[in-house]
Amino acid sequence: MSFSLPPLIAQMSRSEFYPHPVKSSIEVIQTHVSFVLLTGEYVYKIKKPVDFGFLDYSTLEKRRHFCHEELRMNQRGAPGIYLEVVSITQHDDRFALNGDGDIVEYALKMKQFPTNSLFVDLLDRGELTETLMEQLGRSVADYHATSPTNDYILKFGSIEQIRQAIDDNYRYTEPYIGRVQTQQQFDDTKAYTDRMFDRHRDWFESRVRQQKIRECHGDLHLRNIALADNSHDKTLRERILLFDCIEFNEPFRFVDVMYDVAFTVMDCEARGRIDLGNAFLNTYLERTGDWDGLRVLPLYLSRQAYVRAKVTSFLLDDAAVSEAEKAKAAKTASEYYTLAWQYTRSRQGRILMMSGLSGSGKSTTARSISRRFGAVQFRSDAVRKHLAGVPLDERGSDDIYTPEMSDRTYDRLAEIGTIAALQGWTVVLDAKSDRVQWRKFVLDRAQAASIPVQILHCTAPIEVLRDRLDRRTGDIADATADLLASQQAKAEAFTEMETALVLEIDTTQDLEMQLVSAGLTALSEL
Repeated sequence: MSFSLPPLIAQMSRSEFYPHPVKSSIEVIQTHVSFVLLTGEYVYKIKKPVDFGFLDYSTLEKRRHFCHEELRMNQRGAPGIYLEVVSITQHDDRFALNGDGDIVEYALKMKQFPTNSLFVDLLDRGELTETLMEQLGRSVADYHATSPTNDYILKFGSIEQIRQAIDDNYRYTEPYIGRVQTQQQFDDTKAYTDRMFDRHRDWFESRVRQQKIRECHGDLHLRNIALADNSHDKTLRERILLFDCIEFNEPFRFVDVMYDVAFTVMDCEARGRIDLGNAFLNTYLERTGDWDGLRVLPLYLSRQAYVRAKVTSFLLDDAAVSEAEKAKAAKTASEYYTLAWQYTRSRQGRILMMSGLSGSGKSTTARSISRRFGAVQFRSDAVRKHLAGVPLDERGSDDIYTPEMSDRTYDRLAEIGTIAALQGWTVVLDAKSDRVQWRKFVLDRAQAASIPVQILHCTAPIEVLRDRLDRRTGDIADATADLLASQQAKAEAFTEMETALVLEIDTTQDLEMQLVSAGLTALSEL
């Protein structure tokens, strides 16, 4: 089949089309719904005249409307990048920007940031670090904290609304069964979402009550996240841009905040980087305290993989896509359908309870294990401050460290850890856990729910602990070296029953070697 660009896009691919300087070779990127032209200083985005049901750009007026909506909505996540909506006119066979002929199309004009600053490009170059993903977790948490919600938006959190959007995905992808996904994958994935809606209405009602349904980004994968170019001001911290949010469909935008979180986590895992997705997820959860969201996160992980499969499948029937690109799209769609199916498979959850004095390396060990195995890490310092209403970055007063408050903190740790483990998550409870009563909160709940537990007791020489605490900066933990003597005096030995669950970890030695030598195969096989 021959392949050619539409006349408008062909003309926009030439430098003489523009009233401003452009780079020598204009790059054209197309998706199933748009053409994007990178000219050097500016980017122009043209919406295709398509109607997929969930997205309708079929008329000129609708494309104009959604260009303006996209301009408006992206000011929050990418301020200064989206500039204006420009008209495209036609006279005879010539097109022009804001010309004198009839308006035949509209384009969204944006400032072009370096294409190699996209998170997906950083990942490809090996430059997307855990530190950047942690920064992204904080950025998305802040984005959601200021995202609007109201009675109208909250209505989109009902099971009926969520189910309709997900069932529509299944309906739109039925033609691709036997082409890029199997019948079993389709049936199993749909059966999982049906069970979730039928059995757990209370979960979704709780998300509405907690006002977790907001005007979100809606398409938060790594191609829609970038580092801003702050080269003009070296004093600025690198700013993360969240761009190209969903403007065309309210049910895709008025969603649970976990819908956004799932897109980023899924994209990292689809690209083989569980550690990066985990760094983002755990930072977001700690920042927001939205650990209850872990109950619905698997649903959205599957949904986001499925929607990437769906939109990639549409390229297979697009006449403007070359055969080579269609072959590539078929492979990608198949992989996403498989991933969506895998997220629906049942998993055995477990709890890893950290233990040890302040500075013993509990959090470092917990973080390392979480990154490797995709575990969720609950830090007692964060849980305590969320319970007390104290910002994570502020030092807590003595009032939040009373025995009563410590009991509340450990009880909440046990509660959210058990809830997450019951949904198949590996949970790391990052706390001193140096009292029998505090450990009992966890062990009793886990035993009642038949959840396996392992206690990881971290140790190091006292001078090492003191040095670590003296050098600690920029962390939410408030403990200082002068507390070590009191902690040592109050720590309670493991009971006989607990001892059978304990793995001693010397945090001055290599963690991986200790796990292997201890024969911790249950963890290594996760």
